[in-house]
Amino acid sequence: MVVIDVSRVFPGNTPQIIATVTGTLTALSDGMQYGWSAPIIPVLQSPSSPVQITDSDIVWIENIYLLGGLVGIPLTMYILDKFGRKNTMLIASMEYLVAWLLVAFASSVEVIFVARFITGLASDTNFVATPVYIAEISQKKIRGRLGSLIYIMMLMGVVLIYAIGPFVSIAASSSVGAGIIVLQLLTFSFMPESPYYLLVKNRKEEARRALRILRSSKDVEDELNEIAEVVEQENEVRGRPLELFTVKSNRKAITIMTVLAFAQHYSGISVMLMNIHMILEDAATIIPASTAAIIFSVLMLLACTFSALLIDKVGRRLLLFVSSFLTAVSLLALATYFAVKDNDVDVKDYNWVPVVAVMAFAVTFKCGLGLIPIVMTAELFPTNIKALGCTVSDAMYVSAGASSIYLFHFLQRNYGMHVPFFLFGCSCLLVGIFAIVVIPETKGKTLDEIQRLLKGEPLSTSCANGIHTNIYEKVPLLSSCDDVVEKSYRATKIEEDRPVSPQLSN
Repeated sequence: MVVIDVSRVFPGNTPQIIATVTGTLTALSDGMQYGWSAPIIPVLQSPSSPVQITDSDIVWIENIYLLGGLVGIPLTMYILDKFGRKNTMLIASMEYLVAWLLVAFASSVEVIFVARFITGLASDTNFVATPVYIAEISQKKIRGRLGSLIYIMMLMGVVLIYAIGPFVSIAASSSVGAGIIVLQLLTFSFMPESPYYLLVKNRKEEARRALRILRSSKDVEDELNEIAEVVEQENEVRGRPLELFTVKSNRKAITIMTVLAFAQHYSGISVMLMNIHMILEDAATIIPASTAAIIFSVLMLLACTFSALLIDKVGRRLLLFVSSFLTAVSLLALATYFAVKDNDVDVKDYNWVPVVAVMAFAVTFKCGLGLIPIVMTAELFPTNIKALGCTVSDAMYVSAGASSIYLFHFLQRNYGMHVPFFLFGCSCLLVGIFAIVVIPETKGKTLDEIQRLLKGEPLSTSCANGIHTNIYEKVPLLSSCDDVVEKSYRATKIEEDRPVSPQLSN
C-alpha cells in the first residue's frame, strides 16, 4: 500500500497528529451510531417513516448494537495481529460504510437490525485497534492528548446526530455518516503502519521509514533500536493467552482495565445517553428533552476536549480521581432528588435539580472517568499480548454496558429511580479510591517503562538540577518532564526537541 511522506511538508509532531486525526474519523462515525437511536427512533415511529417499527423493535435496535460488539471480539483479536493496526482500522471503516448504506436504503426493520449488528462489529474492532495504533505511533509527551482524540471524535459524532437526526431524513443523516467514512478511507489509507507492529513482523526497513515519517526526522536509529529491543524481549516471552492472568504485570493490567471498563458504565453513562428523556421528565417545563440532549452532548465534548489538553500535564491518576469524586456527587444529588420524590414529597419547586445534576454529570464524567480508560487501554499491555489484552478489556466494556442498562431498568421498576443512581454514585467513589491506590501514573513514560512499573521495578531518573529519584508504581513523578532524563537498564535516551546537558547523578 502506498504511504505518503507527510513529514516533508509538515514538521515536528504534525505527522503524528495527522495520522491520529484521519484514523479517528471512524470514531466520529461511531459516535453518530452510538447516539443514533435517541433521535432516529421517533422518526421511525412517525407515520411518514419508510420503515414501520414496533415497541419490541426498539429494544432490539438498541441492544443488537451491543450484541454485534460481543460477537466481534474473537474476530478483532485475530485481525489485529494478523493484518496490523492500520489495516484493522480500515476494515472497521468498511464495516461502518456498509452499515450506513444499509440504513440509508433500508425498506424493512430487519435491514436496520443487520446494519446495527454490523455497526457493533465495527465499533468493537475500531475501539480496540485505534487506541493501540495511537499509542504505538506517538511520542510519550503527546501520547495522552492524541489518545484522547478518540473520545473527542466520538462525542462530536453524538452531537452531530443529535443536531441533524430529528430534522432530516434517515437517508440524509446516513449519507453524512457514510461521507465521513469515505473521507477517512481517502486519507488514512496513506498513513504509515505502527512501527511496533512492523518490527513484530520483522519488517525493520518499513518500520524505519514509518518512524522517519512520524518523527519528521531521519535520525531515528536510537528510537528504532530501542523499540526493536523491547519487541525482541517481549517476543522471547510470547506465550499462551493464559499468561494474561498468570503473569503478574499482565494480571495487574487486566485488573485495572476491567475495573475501569465497569467503572465507566456503572457511573451511568449508557443509562444517561439512552434514557435522558425519562430522567429529565420532571424538567420538561424548564427545557425540552431534545434540547437537553444536545446540551448534554455538547458539554461532554467540551469537557473531554479540555481534559485532553491537561492529560499529559497533570497526569491520568489525578484526573481520574477528581472526575470520579465529582461524578459521584452529581449522581448522589440526582438520586437524592428521586428518593425524596418517591416518598410523595412535592418537588415541583425543585425540578431544576435533575437538570443541574445531569449537566454536571456530563462535565465531570468526561473530565476523566469517560476519557482516561481509552487512553490507558493501549498503554498497559506489552506488545506480545496487547491484542489479547485490549480485546478482553473491550469485552469487559461491552459486558459492563449491557449489564448496567439491564440493572438500571430492573432496579428502577422494582425499587424506584433513586436506587440505581445511589448505586452508580457509590461505584464512582470506589473508583476514585482505586485510582489512587492501585493505578500507576503513566504520564511521561515510554511503553517499556510502563511495563516496568507494572512489574514493580524502580525507574531511575535524573533531573537537570542533579537530584536523583527512584520512582515506584504508586509514587507520582513531581519533576517537570522537560527537565527529566530517563535511564533504563538497557539504554539512556533523551527525548527532547532541543539539546540539553543534564547532569546525571548515580
